[in-house]
Amino acid sequence: MSHKRGVVSILVLLIVGAIFAAQAEDAKSTAASGKIPKGAKVFVAPMADGFDSYLKDAIADKKVPVEIVASRDLAEFEITGTSETQKASTAKKVILGNWHSREEASISVSNIKSSEVVWSYSVHKEASAHGKKSTAGACAKHLKDEAIGK
Repeated sequence: MSHKRGVVSILVLLIVGAIFAAQAEDAKSTAASGKIPKGAKVFVAPMADGFDSYLKDAIADKKVPVEIVASRDLAEFEITGTSETQKASTAKKVILGNWHSREEASISVSNIKSSEVVWSYSVHKEASAHGKKSTAGACAKHLKDEAIGK
């Protein structure tokens, strides 16, 4: 009888262990899927050429469901990135009649506790009518559509 009890105990432990392992794997895959919870506290790190200001404005304009915080210490996630602007050349203006700048931006969202990059996005606009505002808007739109948990 005690032998059967020992086997049952081992089976119960194996089942419980399998359940915990499955839950841990499920949690890991959720984090890896790039989902950021609604209402998460996000710090936007300073970026070259003031792109962080454009990004903060775009996040507010696009109604991205996160809370922007002023200090990294208060945040759960951090957005870092780069931005580059190339003004239209004289040739582009004369030959093509195009005064729009070429804009590129790339952002990454990292979990501050784990340092894991949970989502990233890059945008390239060959003829941007509104400069950095356009690329920041694209970043915010994709952040809302792709990265925020539904």
